[in-house]
Amino acid sequence: MSPQFYHLAAFIISAVVVLVSTPIVKAIGLKCGQVDLPGGRKVHNQPMVRLGGVSIFLGALIALLTVWSLGGFGILPQDKEYEIWGVTIGGLVFFLIGLADDIFGLPAISRLAMQSVAASGAWYVGVQIEFLTVPFHGLVVLPPWISLPVTVLWLVGMTNAINWIDGLDGLAAGVSGIAAVVMLVASLFMHQPAAALIAAALAGGALGFLRYNFNPAQIFMGDGGAYYMGFTLAGIGVVGLVKSVTTVAVLLPYLILAVPILDMFAVIVDRLRSGNSPFIADKRHLHHRLLEAGLSHRLTVLFIYSLTLWVGSLALAFSNIPSGVAYAIAATVLFAYIGWKAKRHARSRSSS
Repeated sequence: MSPQFYHLAAFIISAVVVLVSTPIVKAIGLKCGQVDLPGGRKVHNQPMVRLGGVSIFLGALIALLTVWSLGGFGILPQDKEYEIWGVTIGGLVFFLIGLADDIFGLPAISRLAMQSVAASGAWYVGVQIEFLTVPFHGLVVLPPWISLPVTVLWLVGMTNAINWIDGLDGLAAGVSGIAAVVMLVASLFMHQPAAALIAAALAGGALGFLRYNFNPAQIFMGDGGAYYMGFTLAGIGVVGLVKSVTTVAVLLPYLILAVPILDMFAVIVDRLRSGNSPFIADKRHLHHRLLEAGLSHRLTVLFIYSLTLWVGSLALAFSNIPSGVAYAIAATVLFAYIGWKAKRHARSRSSS
């Protein structure tokens, strides 16, 4: 079978598992009382089950195990199979940390400490950032004592960046799904089949979950789902893109994930300037500001989707992927159209 068959199979299996299992997870969550109550900075107005991350994780895991049982890992170089398990097992640990927070409610410092330990373990088994791009100098090889904190910062930071944008129906799942698809295309072009398999499984699970999570949502992914997707996206960037020794490849994951990265950075800076802790939740995120500007819930989500797709298409264009420029042009047109719709909608609401 061709390598493309296994990537397509991973995507489809993950999506099907999520579509089938999510209603079951929702029923169990309702029975056990694992719901997210409305109020405060939250935009939903009724209790919502917050265990949808269980379905996303199961979908990706079952997809990878199925591809492995079919011999799909045979398409990987011998030194690449361990990378799949490094990212997958690391994703399991991050998922369990988030799930524990969903069920029991963990202090922020405890979550951060556990995430750092888990990320250090992922670095130890090979999920390592070994190069950085220094302006006007090019690629710099990192010694282990620098590689470790840089990798931990990337894995933990990206995990929390995805969790922080999980504030509107379908937002984190859609952004993660789009980013995973872009990473899938980039990984295949750069001959990184291990990263591509993980990206395919994650994309299928994230996009399949939108069937139940897009506005109006029937279930939330919770911290378990957000932590799993954030870590896995960061891990794909490390084992698939940053491993390629070119300046463009090293920059790709940061460009593909620019929306959650910049949102997190802007929020932290804004909180610190206001004299507040960077870990105290508020309504300073991009989606909150768009809602305040007059956009509807769905239009806000679609605008951020199109922004994510646009920066992802720029990454494909910069990496010289065939038709990458055409993808970027199409994504630019789509982003401009949705931006125009958003501006009209905001004006009409402000004048009414």
